[in-house]
Amino acid sequence: MPRELVAVAPGQPVLREYEDGPVPADSVRVQVEFGSPKRGTELTAYYAHDGETFPMGLGNMYVGKIIEIGEEVEGCEIGERVSNHGHLRETHTLPARNVVKMPDQMTWKEAVCYDPAHFAMSAIRDGKVRVGDRVAVFGLGAIGLMTVQMARIAGADFVAAVDPLERRRKVAEKTGAELVIDPADSNTGEVLKEATGGLGVDVAVETSAVYEALDDALRGVAFEGTIVYAGRAKMCTGGLDLGAVAHVNIPNIIFARANSDPNRDHPRWDFKRIFETCWKWLEDGKFDCEDVVDPVVPFEDSVEAYIEMDKHPERSVKLGVAFG
Repeated sequence: MPRELVAVAPGQPVLREYEDGPVPADSVRVQVEFGSPKRGTELTAYYAHDGETFPMGLGNMYVGKIIEIGEEVEGCEIGERVSNHGHLRETHTLPARNVVKMPDQMTWKEAVCYDPAHFAMSAIRDGKVRVGDRVAVFGLGAIGLMTVQMARIAGADFVAAVDPLERRRKVAEKTGAELVIDPADSNTGEVLKEATGGLGVDVAVETSAVYEALDDALRGVAFEGTIVYAGRAKMCTGGLDLGAVAHVNIPNIIFARANSDPNRDHPRWDFKRIFETCWKWLEDGKFDCEDVVDPVVPFEDSVEAYIEMDKHPERSVKLGVAFG
């Protein structure tokens, strides 16, 4: 029988068997080849203490090939490579209308970066990053690393990337950041001011949901600059001093979330336009995703890898899982 990765209780991942039924007439079945979890948002749910949420599928996106087609389905073929949202399991059965087909040139790592690309694009658009702007990105998980690349695409003249994990800073250097900062070893606000001739960055994007990072953003952003809070916020229990510089710098702080419609640019933009644009850009090879998805482990080892991703974030960027 096929298997899937699920949490049976808070913090308890397991591989368990499941049974596939017949393929509905309007659906297709996909044999999964690769997948990836979404560390930040997913781990928040993973540690929930509401027993009604379990068992909970673990994982965010998958890539595979169509192996069965329902009798009413048109426009899909056996063997086509497709991708979609879904947890880590050996097969997925979904309505054919929801299939996202992958072109031949598209890599699986590009496909599983589709979800973080949505939130990166939302952050850059809501932050109104313009040609020539100076930008700092705080938090270099998948969303942060895609935000670094989105800022470059938007025309930023300078991009700084901030994260305490060396592995992630190295990826940021390879994918568009000209300055990387270890906040544990530097006064981030001062470094950003020095790098921008004393002005500070025009836009700071905070993706980590760590309040110390938001505090550093307040200290490193320019007078009347913009801070985009793109991480999934949690209760603040310290690390943030709004009285230190915020009333002097008077920055604009906005919250960004790709799928919170109506969009700030409604009706021209909505979540549908964001995900269609992100997919097209991934198809066109506009992003370097090779080192964003790292490491890649066999599905057999996914329980141990998931625990390590959680307990040792310094050992991974965005975890990839290979099936078969």
